[in-house]
Amino acid sequence: MWEFRSITFWRAVFAEFFATLIFVFFGLGSSFRWTPGPLNVLQVALAFGLAFATLVQSVGHISGAHLNPAVTFAFLIGSQISIFRALFYVAAQLLGAVTGAAILYGVTPSTFRGNMALNTLRPGVSLGQGTTVEVFLTLQYVLCVFATTDERRTGRLGSAALAIGFSITLGHLFGMYYTGAGMNPARSFAPAALTRNFINHWVYWVGPLIGATIGGVVYDFILFPRMRGLSERLAILKGNYPVTSKRPQEIQVDPIELKT
Repeated sequence: MWEFRSITFWRAVFAEFFATLIFVFFGLGSSFRWTPGPLNVLQVALAFGLAFATLVQSVGHISGAHLNPAVTFAFLIGSQISIFRALFYVAAQLLGAVTGAAILYGVTPSTFRGNMALNTLRPGVSLGQGTTVEVFLTLQYVLCVFATTDERRTGRLGSAALAIGFSITLGHLFGMYYTGAGMNPARSFAPAALTRNFINHWVYWVGPLIGATIGGVVYDFILFPRMRGLSERLAILKGNYPVTSKRPQEIQVDPIELKT
């Protein structure tokens, strides 16, 4: 229960809530059609990517800037955060996403709200095809997150925040033609909750969670394995310090600060 009593933990939870709110507000807002004609895919892709890159740079050192239940789940599978922290992160992300979508809904004229349910399967795309696309979209994104935030890497060049933002942009440039590019259950849940439209909504949970799991496992256990024993992994999942660590040093299990 040390996390529950830690002010840094509650700052991290609030950061996840606040940053997800901003991400959904700007991302979904960019998808509204203010003029007749087809949706500008490049505009939406850049808006989501730039918003995420900005927020990673802003709160990455506070919470790790997950802003996505699938990312949090991947870190949990890799024993990089505790179950307790993961549950609070996901709750904060969902609440932040709904709040951001609700604010956007309130400030947007009713005639332009029709595209808020951005995550819908495109005509001709089956449930299986949509789920598979979401798997691959989230896989490449989580792989990028794990690789760019890995504290074991040396000699990194460039910006982790921009790399992750570009990964989001890439996913939207491809995925919007198939599923609307969910990649994030929280950002898909928010407009679905506001519009009360949960048709095929499970695709936007199952696909990203599977993709995130594969991406995290491939990186953490195959490409660049973390040499941790079972006891150490269980200790982290329980929110305890590894037996070789000293309890007062909270920073050892706090989220990794992103370096640019």
